[in-house]
Amino acid sequence: MTGGRNEGAATGPGAPALARAARDPREQRGPWERPDHPDQQGREQTRTLPTPAHPAHDPAPNDDPDDVSGHGSGHGPSGEPAVARAGATAVERQRLLSDAALSVFRLNGQFLGVAEELARPAGLTSAWWQVLGAVLREPLSVAGIARTMGITRQSVQRIADLLVGKGLAEYVPNPAHRRAKLLLPTDEGRAAIEKINPGHAELAGRLADRLGDERFAETVRVLERLSTAMEALGSDDEHEGAGADGPAGASR
Repeated sequence: MTGGRNEGAATGPGAPALARAARDPREQRGPWERPDHPDQQGREQTRTLPTPAHPAHDPAPNDDPDDVSGHGSGHGPSGEPAVARAGATAVERQRLLSDAALSVFRLNGQFLGVAEELARPAGLTSAWWQVLGAVLREPLSVAGIARTMGITRQSVQRIADLLVGKGLAEYVPNPAHRRAKLLLPTDEGRAAIEKINPGHAELAGRLADRLGDERFAETVRVLERLSTAMEALGSDDEHEGAGADGPAGASR
């Protein structure tokens, strides 16, 4: 687990809005506010949307939260929300985006708070732990750490310099790039990370007990899919922008 206070800014599509909302709860209104205003189309629609082939009906109630047979309220045969099975409206998609963003904002704050508590006995902050954790397996450049952790290069550079100054990390030559040195933890830095392991293991066990191992693993997979999709959207936007500035755009 990694973390950082405000040293790590969000990147990718929608990053400015995400960063503002994380800093100021008032900013979470607006683009991330649920489209529930009574004047907006779709407010009175239910989440269970019938398809032409399957008219709406009243399923028998099912109070079992673990049932994924499709007999429970609002879920399809594979357990997915019925709105996804039937095809979401534009308003429903906005609501899903807002719910996802607000949940991630809240989860980010929760993880940062826990990370600070775990890192404190080792003499680290969550931000230092985040950068050190990124290079435990292999040395990385500042840009590589920023890409891996989803934080800005400027933040990584500042923290890396600080870690080097405290003897927790060192810069080593980069065979692929003479100027972009690699960051590597020192023995002291690795020892500091080792001090976090007992608390980290305890938290992992408690969370797994609460969720169950299978649901814990599936939650991680869902978060990874969401992150990959957001990254792909950012790549699509970059390609579209490059195309607009290409030869066709230059000829105008």
